[in-house]
Amino acid sequence: MATIGDGRADRQRAVVGVEVQRSVVEPADPTAPCPPVGLELTTVTTTSATFHRRGDGPGRPPSTVEHLEGLEPATRYEHEGVSFATLARPAGELQCRFATVNDVHFGETAAGRLGDSDLGPVQRVAAGERSYPDVMNEVAVAEIAAIDPAGVFAKGDLTNAGLPEEFAAYDRCYVGAFGDRMHTVRGNHDSYGGATDYSDDRWIELPGVAVALLDTARPAMAGGDLSAEQLDWLDSLAAGSTSPVVVMGHHPQQIDGTFAPEFLLAPAVSDALDAVFERRLSIVAYTSGHTHRTLRHTAGGGVPSIEVACAKDFPGAWVEYEVYEGGLLQIFHRISSPGALAWSEQCRVLYSDFGLDYTDYALGRLSDRCFEILLRD
Repeated sequence: MATIGDGRADRQRAVVGVEVQRSVVEPADPTAPCPPVGLELTTVTTTSATFHRRGDGPGRPPSTVEHLEGLEPATRYEHEGVSFATLARPAGELQCRFATVNDVHFGETAAGRLGDSDLGPVQRVAAGERSYPDVMNEVAVAEIAAIDPAGVFAKGDLTNAGLPEEFAAYDRCYVGAFGDRMHTVRGNHDSYGGATDYSDDRWIELPGVAVALLDTARPAMAGGDLSAEQLDWLDSLAAGSTSPVVVMGHHPQQIDGTFAPEFLLAPAVSDALDAVFERRLSIVAYTSGHTHRTLRHTAGGGVPSIEVACAKDFPGAWVEYEVYEGGLLQIFHRISSPGALAWSEQCRVLYSDFGLDYTDYALGRLSDRCFEILLRD
C-alpha cells in the first residue's frame, strides 16, 4: 500500500475556533476511477467530528482526514458549509466503552464479487501487496485498542470460507490483541462448509451493560436462523438482567425489502426476536452485520435494530459504544490509516455494474452511524 507523502501528514489548522487535524493519504491504485470531490462528515461524538475529504484532479487523488476537537455536546456547528450537531451526553457517569467489528473476511482476495458473475467491478490489491483483510483489520485493532475497551465483539464472517488457516489469521489478529476481552460469534461464511468455530451463544457482562451474542449462522445457508432454545435463553437472561442488554448476531432482522427474505434472519425468527424485545425492557438494541451496510430501523418495543458496515472494504468500519448510567452512544469509526483508506477508497465503486451506489449504500446516513441508544422504562 502507498504511504503518506513526506511532509504532508498531521497538518493542523484552526476552523470555527477548534483544531482540525489533517492527514493526507495516497490511494493504492492511481488508475482507478476518480470519485467526485466532496467533504463527508463521517463521525460525530459529544465533543468531536471527523470528516473524510474525497479528492479531485486527474486519476486517483489524495484523500484527507480532518478531526475537529474541543466541541460542546448537543451543539450545532458548521464546517466548510457542512452543518452538523454533536451528540448529547447521556446522564450519569461513563461506565465503560466497548467495540464491535463484523465481516472482517480473513482469506478473501477479491472484493465485490457476487457468486460466479464477472460483473463488479471486482477490486484486488496489486501483485506483491499485502492482503487487504490483513491491512484493514490490523489497523482496526490498533484504533480499537486506543479506546481501551472493556470488551470487543466480532459479529461473524471472520473468514472467507471457514478454513482453518483463515480462523488462525483471525485469532492472531483479534484474540492475540485483546485476549479475554475478545468475544466472537460466527457468520455464514464461517459456517458454509460445516465449521463450528465460534458457534456458541454467549452472555458477557461489562460495567453497566450486558451483551448477548447469538449464533445466527447455519451450515450451507446464506441466511440466518435462531432456534426456540436460543430465543428462550435470551428471554430468560434478559428477564433477570439489572443492566441494559445489547443483543448481537451476524444476520439482520427483516427490514426494508432490499434483500430476499432467505438472505436475512428468517421472517418468523425476526418476528420472534421482536416479541422478546417487546417483553424484555432491559434489551436496548440489536446489532448485526452481514449486509455490509450502515442502517438502523425500529424493531419490536421500539428497540433499534442496527446493521454495521464491513471492516474489509469501503467504508472500512468499526463501532464504539459508550455506556453511561443514563444510556448508550453508538459512535461509528472509519478505519483511517493511509493504507486502509487507500484500499477503502478504491472500493467505493463496488457493485456499480449492478447500478448500486456503494458509497450511499455502505456508508448510510450519519443518523444511522452515530446516535444515542435510550434506556427503556
